[in-house]
Amino acid sequence: MPTQGHRSPVIQAILESCTVDVEALKPGNVSTYADGHGMTAEDFLRSAEITAPILGAPGLSVGERVLRSVEATQARLGCNTNLGIILLVAPLAQAALRPATGNLQERLTSVLGALDVRDAQHTFTAIRLAAPAGLGHSERYDVNFEATVPLREAMEAAQDRDRIAYQYARGYADIFNSGAPCIREYVRRYKCVKWAVVACYLGFLARLPDSHVQRKFGKEAAARVCRMAGPVEARFLAYENPDHAIPLLVEFDHELKQARFNPGTSADLTVASYLAIQLEDLLNHGFAGPRATTLVAG
Repeated sequence: MPTQGHRSPVIQAILESCTVDVEALKPGNVSTYADGHGMTAEDFLRSAEITAPILGAPGLSVGERVLRSVEATQARLGCNTNLGIILLVAPLAQAALRPATGNLQERLTSVLGALDVRDAQHTFTAIRLAAPAGLGHSERYDVNFEATVPLREAMEAAQDRDRIAYQYARGYADIFNSGAPCIREYVRRYKCVKWAVVACYLGFLARLPDSHVQRKFGKEAAARVCRMAGPVEARFLAYENPDHAIPLLVEFDHELKQARFNPGTSADLTVASYLAIQLEDLLNHGFAGPRATTLVAG
């Protein structure tokens, strides 16, 4: 694996996306502003350092990226901090690294279409190892058993109850149609990636029932979080200087954590959105695969 100071552009982009995620004040999540849910910001930063070199390494399949990342996280931290991020990042990294032409979305379509039963088996094993809260059982393609279909088919069966599975089934529609454009827009407005990430996160939180909340507490709780987030998003976006919104966001963060709501899926989608921007910009600037050594910022 590349050592620090000799990271490939894809690895560096993954690490940057995960780091900004922790540094952004995203209510309900662990951040450098506030710990929560029995985890600290340092746990997430360490997870990023552990998994970025695996997720961005050449020569691995999507399933191998997922399983090796979860195994490494469990071995060194002993807890599930980043399963959703791993699941979303692995195909994006694969798309950027593969020897192909086309933009990131076109490459990703090919990656998702090529997923096979081995990818599904590796991913099922990783999910069982991470043991996310509220996993339960499903009638079709249950991850508690051996995989019998390609990974994308398994994700298609789960898309109505899991927004990460929805991305696999729908070509990362939420990322390319909502998340990435939102971050680009608010980077132009705020001249600050962290606040643009907060805007993206609040948008997801207000519009998409969070899968992690839904698994733990049910559909009504996830819908309630959306209703809570809508007015907060509107007030946040009304500030010309987002620094002035910190008390608002801290108060909402406290409210969500008091209710034990951890909108982890919304955070995972936000990480993937920022990573998609970085990888697309790399490809636009002639990134030539794992031998490239300079990250071109968007």
